[in-house]
Amino acid sequence: MMSSFLWRLWQRHKKNSRDNAEPASDGAASSSEQFEGRDRRHLLQALSVLATGSALTGISHPAEARDSSDLPPPRRALTGRDEAGKSVLTSFDVTPKVVEIDANPGLTFYELYMTEGVPELTGREPDPMLKGTKAFPGPGGTMFRLISYPPKRPEGWKPPPGVTFESGLREMSEKIPAMGDHFDRAAPGMHTSDTIDYGVVVRGEMTLELDDGQKVHLRQGDCIVQNGTRHRWRNPLPEPCLMAFISVGGKRA
Repeated sequence: MMSSFLWRLWQRHKKNSRDNAEPASDGAASSSEQFEGRDRRHLLQALSVLATGSALTGISHPAEARDSSDLPPPRRALTGRDEAGKSVLTSFDVTPKVVEIDANPGLTFYELYMTEGVPELTGREPDPMLKGTKAFPGPGGTMFRLISYPPKRPEGWKPPPGVTFESGLREMSEKIPAMGDHFDRAAPGMHTSDTIDYGVVVRGEMTLELDDGQKVHLRQGDCIVQNGTRHRWRNPLPEPCLMAFISVGGKRA
């Protein structure tokens, strides 16, 4: 794309130079060198403008912080089986269980599905999210959720009036039973669960922090496997990050 543009630009300048050239004379050789030098100057000038314009484009329109509410909510296609045993689409919409954490504006849980024990695959199971949700599944259970993390907070940002760390954890536990109990009071954001968590960055970027000080920068499409490990998430960008998680309940050894 860029190479074809530069080629057209070069050809255009060569044509203009030829059209503007005087008829050949005894000084034809020197005239030719003169116009070739002009062509080179034109091309260098064009390249300079192009490079400067690209650089300015990158710095003159910085990304602005956005709330997750600016983005369309993800939809969930739920399938089942009819009385004849054939697969059917039972719904295709936003999950009935969407949890917004007011203490941390922009933090949104899309609770998609959960099971306990060995699922009975009748194809006519009711949507488990109609009954509510929970923090993490028990041994052998599963939890499928999307989490939209708010953008990196600007310098000087403060939580909503009256919100404290403890009140935020209480709200989380009220809306997602027992979720706040998994967070470390001594290290805000650090949390642990008795699960194996399979995570994927669906949109945006995320930084994973671990006990040993490691910080893993995850980009869109990157995956993570948490083996019941203590960790924390931080969004490094001024835009929301959407992550998908499948948690499988286990037993801590």
